[in-house]
Amino acid sequence: MEVTFLGTGTSQGIPIIGSNHPVCLSNDPKDKRLRVSIMVRWDAYTYIVDCGPDFRQQMLNQQVSEINGVLFTHEHADHTMGLDDIRPFFFRQGDIPIYAHKRVLKALKKRFDYIFASENKYPGAPSVIENEITSQPFTLGTLDIIPINAMHNRLQVFGFRFDQFAYLTDVKTITSAEIEKLRGVKVLVVNALRIEPHHSHFNLEEALEFIALIKPEKAYLTHISHMLGFHKEVQAQLPEGVYLAYDNLKITL
Repeated sequence: MEVTFLGTGTSQGIPIIGSNHPVCLSNDPKDKRLRVSIMVRWDAYTYIVDCGPDFRQQMLNQQVSEINGVLFTHEHADHTMGLDDIRPFFFRQGDIPIYAHKRVLKALKKRFDYIFASENKYPGAPSVIENEITSQPFTLGTLDIIPINAMHNRLQVFGFRFDQFAYLTDVKTITSAEIEKLRGVKVLVVNALRIEPHHSHFNLEEALEFIALIKPEKAYLTHISHMLGFHKEVQAQLPEGVYLAYDNLKITL
């Protein structure tokens, strides 16, 4: 299995438009972050988790020519606004499968009504195959995927376990029952927004405490804002086995 970090930034990305913050002015490419998303590949399958506003650029960066589907963690704009850019895949492949909570599917239908239209549909619009995710495991290709329920302040979000790899973003709280679903993962990805506490995201301290609870072999931090600090400086302070993810990083399990 190969996991590619397509984007590791928070909702505004880094640099932020018009910002003079030192991290936004950094020349280190690891300090430049598109909106958060990953690509997971195994056997002959390629799946994307979240397609935000930078989806087109991310697909071009990785020279992706075919995908098997898109999974959504939740409906916020930085995780969904690239849905229209599945068009090139649709033109080559046909309807693109998407996987999301019922609430998220409803939000996508409102935001992208022309994609879901059944009458008088614009001929250039893509089409999707809707797959509703519940708390029950589901199968993608040759893998059984385990949804992980968490809370993003008061909003339910899904994380996903792909065999020995688990991906959670925009998490603030998670129940002990859901934590049990993560036992035994070798690689864990979790959000770490900044140093200071935040009402709907793990800060760095909370993320590290969560990693210590799960005890993966390796952990990667994502959904990072400029307020976390410079990549090089933050990485130097992290515990052994914990890494700051960066755009275009690839890991193999």
